[in-house]
Amino acid sequence: MRAIGIITSGGDCAGLNAVVKGVGLTCAHYGIKAMIIPNGYAGLYNLIEFDTLTELSLQRLEDVNVSLAGSEAGHSRVKISKISDPNKYGRIKAGLEKFGIDGLIISGGDDTGSVIVDLNNNGIKCIHAPKTMDLDLNSYSVGGDSTINRISDMVRDLKTTGRTHNRIMVIEVFGRYAGHTAFRGGIASGAAAILIPEIPVDFDQLYQHMKRVYWRRVIDSDVHAGTYSIVVAEGMKNADGTELYDETAGVDSFGHKKLAGAGRFVVQELQRRVKEDPDTAGLMKEAGMYVEGLYEIPEIRQVQPGHLVRSGGSSAYDVNFGLCAGMGSVELLRNGFTGVSVVEVKGTQIRWQKTEDLIKQRHVDLDEVKFFENLDICFGRKPTEVSPEFKEVIGKVDRIY
Repeated sequence: MRAIGIITSGGDCAGLNAVVKGVGLTCAHYGIKAMIIPNGYAGLYNLIEFDTLTELSLQRLEDVNVSLAGSEAGHSRVKISKISDPNKYGRIKAGLEKFGIDGLIISGGDDTGSVIVDLNNNGIKCIHAPKTMDLDLNSYSVGGDSTINRISDMVRDLKTTGRTHNRIMVIEVFGRYAGHTAFRGGIASGAAAILIPEIPVDFDQLYQHMKRVYWRRVIDSDVHAGTYSIVVAEGMKNADGTELYDETAGVDSFGHKKLAGAGRFVVQELQRRVKEDPDTAGLMKEAGMYVEGLYEIPEIRQVQPGHLVRSGGSSAYDVNFGLCAGMGSVELLRNGFTGVSVVEVKGTQIRWQKTEDLIKQRHVDLDEVKFFENLDICFGRKPTEVSPEFKEVIGKVDRIY
């Protein structure tokens, strides 16, 4: 191969610079040029208009910091098939030929993967390095571990201000269809409740759990101090199964309605119940908190970390996976593979799967949730009894995230 183009697409996250560096260093080993195609699929479509591209020489690779989140290659949310230009694929091929690029390595999630399938079907060679902090692909995807750690740190840190003011803290994080990062981040931070898209929320169940746990913590404390943390995925559903959309915000380029307001909705539902609860005044008085007309119910506050959970640094796990995914992608492409995704590198094996299969959505295992409900973590439903199964594992245990 003469040259390989590198694209990162969709939402940014940690570990992407490790993918870029893994591609660049592996290309250098084989004497192949590694070229940055900036701005995601928008850059790919406009490639024919570029005068020059940045080549990842060994010197340029020194500036790619694998410990930082974000991407040296830049991003955009553009779906190639929706571009009105009838010659869009011919235009892309002409741009690739202009720079002598024989194949693409593209890092992104399910939306990005769907474009990879489309490009491959139109004769453009490409390999997928899985990336999504949502962890909803069928393999591990770069960014997930870093995001879980960021959520965990933030929720844990917010407990200090929550306990100081005896507040109920509602933290809304990403997770449109799958709640893996809210689930894992909430568990790791010791959140009292975790609301995920896979489980429609019964707010009466959530309120009763909050009432019991929050007031126990406050009243049993020798200084009458306590807090209650709720981690909410943006795609949380109400008990009737409806999602919470911002109807004024429209849709993105992939046709997804823009979600908004899950955390705010949770605050409103809990505030209404705590105001209507005849026990609230007595509990406030027992805790020494009640001031008529000024302080009659505990405060419920929403925090929305937003893009902070995507930013900052990359975890060691994501750096390791990203480098392997970049390296494995080059090996696949130079050995004639196209339209496939890197699953993992194990020993000398480059494990792969067809991209169209890998991007099928994976959700939180609701059977596993039952075990955490036994630990008195609320998931917005009535807990169900666990019936554990027992299975001996013979031989070597594969790594599982």
